[in-house]
Amino acid sequence: MSEGTRNTRRFCGASSSGAAGGSGIGSASFREGGGGGVGVARASDVNTGIQDEHVLALVFRSINFDPKALCTVACVCRRLRAVAERVLWRELCISRAPRMVATLTGAAAGGNAPAPPPGRIVGGWPALAKLLFFCCGAAPAAAVPGHFTASSRFSKTSGRSFLSRRCRGDLLYVSDPCEHAVAGADDDVGAYRGVFRGFMRSRTRACLVGRQAALDARVRCPYCGARVWSMVAAGMVPRSAWRRLGAYEGRLEYYVCVSGHLHGNCWLARLTDSEGDHGDRDSDSDDGDADGGASNEGGSEDGHVAL
Repeated sequence: MSEGTRNTRRFCGASSSGAAGGSGIGSASFREGGGGGVGVARASDVNTGIQDEHVLALVFRSINFDPKALCTVACVCRRLRAVAERVLWRELCISRAPRMVATLTGAAAGGNAPAPPPGRIVGGWPALAKLLFFCCGAAPAAAVPGHFTASSRFSKTSGRSFLSRRCRGDLLYVSDPCEHAVAGADDDVGAYRGVFRGFMRSRTRACLVGRQAALDARVRCPYCGARVWSMVAAGMVPRSAWRRLGAYEGRLEYYVCVSGHLHGNCWLARLTDSEGDHGDRDSDSDDGDADGGASNEGGSEDGHVAL
């Protein structure tokens, strides 16, 4: 029998003997958080076995921080959900998209650089993890539900295409569009998502506030639940966004939430073979490698994540 198991049994036995008084170290009311006692006993009760955050981190590291498994564990009970929100979602983001996370948190992105500090990120680590692996679909434009993506590529080069000329100093990651066929439609719908670095201090937010752009009353951020601005209604969608996505002009939705998460959808134009080849050459010339590498010219680091 392990030492942790013996300690747990002693703790439970003490609670049974002291239940009549209701104020002992191991009382039942204390285990539920309603009575007195010392914090050491509660910590021992929480951080034992599989509920120990260090043990959980090792378990998930061994399965490469599978996001579906982590979602399942976070739904088991409040304690495991708290551990996931405090530790595991952050570790998942750092493990699966290290360069992207290092850029968003301001940490060094060298090959031997240390991991980003265990601080907070605007919107929270669970929201960023969901953004990395979950396509929000295109419910307003078409009946396309959200879903996990098998692989996603986030690019700062694509992000620059979504910034107006006045806001080009901001740093924005945007994913390649996730294409969905729509029944009865000739064209496909593309759903995309992204995230700003330091959105609270960004020029994009300053422009939205300066223009007194109203928050959309119908749409919420699918990643953190915050209210959003419609960039179309605010008149802040450059034509380069349509060109970058290969979408029809005027058939694009583009939202940014108050935490700096971006999501949207568009109707994708069908390209001829010659146009597709030309587009691929343009993309290769200024983007980094799809596996998270950097280009030799512009230093444009991309993030690539896969289930």
